[in-house]
Amino acid sequence: MTTIDFYFNADDRLQVACRLATKAWAAGQRVLIFAPQAELAQRLDRMLWTSPAIAFVPHCMAGDAHAAETPIVIAADAAAAGAREMLLNLGAECAPSFERYARVLEVVSRDAAERRQGRERYAHYRDRGYAIANHDLARESVP
Repeated sequence: MTTIDFYFNADDRLQVACRLATKAWAAGQRVLIFAPQAELAQRLDRMLWTSPAIAFVPHCMAGDAHAAETPIVIAADAAAAGAREMLLNLGAECAPSFERYARVLEVVSRDAAERRQGRERYAHYRDRGYAIANHDLARESVP
């Protein structure tokens, strides 16, 4: 069954997403970053080119010719990325077909609207019996 990790109280949601994706890639995981808004996907793409400053994080957009062999794919359609072990959801709602991933990462900022949406996603997973791990970024550092 899919396991869910919630990272909440993020000061910068995209920066946390970049760090989580980089850590997953370093551990050999193939990651889909679900970013349903084009502007969000483009910002994340730019951030991954520069973060971390001393390394290259292999990533591309789902429509890229190299998406099948690239470890990290950014997509507006959760079904477009092919086989991946991990889903990093940056959408306001649960990603479509999230249950086909071994692990789902959710990042929630301190913004009131994002917190409300995060609570709704949390309740959705909890009510369906998914195991959820909580990570309070105000108390612990991002791995």
